[in-house]
Amino acid sequence: MDVSIDFMRRIAQAAAAETLPRFRAQGAVANKEKGSFDPVTEADRETERAIRALIAAQYPDHGILGEEHGSENISSRHVWVIDPIDGTRAFISGLPVWGTLVGLTVDGDAVAGMMAQPFTGELFYANASGSHYEGPGGPRKLSTRKTTRLDEATLFTTTPALFKGEARTRYDAFEKQVQLARYGADCYAFAMIASGSVDIVADPGLKPYDIVALIPIIEKAGGVVTTFDGGPAEKGGDVLAAATPELHAAAMAALRA
Repeated sequence: MDVSIDFMRRIAQAAAAETLPRFRAQGAVANKEKGSFDPVTEADRETERAIRALIAAQYPDHGILGEEHGSENISSRHVWVIDPIDGTRAFISGLPVWGTLVGLTVDGDAVAGMMAQPFTGELFYANASGSHYEGPGGPRKLSTRKTTRLDEATLFTTTPALFKGEARTRYDAFEKQVQLARYGADCYAFAMIASGSVDIVADPGLKPYDIVALIPIIEKAGGVVTTFDGGPAEKGGDVLAAATPELHAAAMAALRA
């Protein structure tokens, strides 16, 4: 099935109505993970509630998987996957590199998705027509950079601290091979692959709602998204995204060396 851009815009607008009034407003922050820090805010919960209502009204037979409010009807062939605020740590720190992620899987494959950043007024989306951008500078079709060599590549990861044990050793060696390495940016870094500004994102331990929406945006722009071992990324895990198949293969080999 195809998903209209009008529906994605409606989702983005509904999400913005919940997130923007609460951004940089010093609202309460709760912790979802005892012994660590996994923040959640009222904006997370209310944004997902608004998105779920739109999906349920438009596609009542579809399933939904959301970070904050769980799953319903996920035995359906069509399942929407929602992260109302990907990058809650950035959100509560006042940094505009968070985004609202909504993706659609059909029989487990990510076929459409959107990443909306309302503070900057940007919408990245993919449907049957390809991968697209709307925002400052005007609308355009997205295309990845044609980088094929690690020593010419810009790499993002959330933080090297997420790589544990031998994986950290391999990551450190991998990072030394790229031209530029930067940290943070969450979903925004993945969107920058599709837009042609970043070449690689390597992030371990992702959940489905962290990546499903971004897979079609990158793939339909010419990039590749898999797990570190080359498998499908729709279920999350250790995820590697790259601008070209050649660069993806080189990065995957380096991370597994």
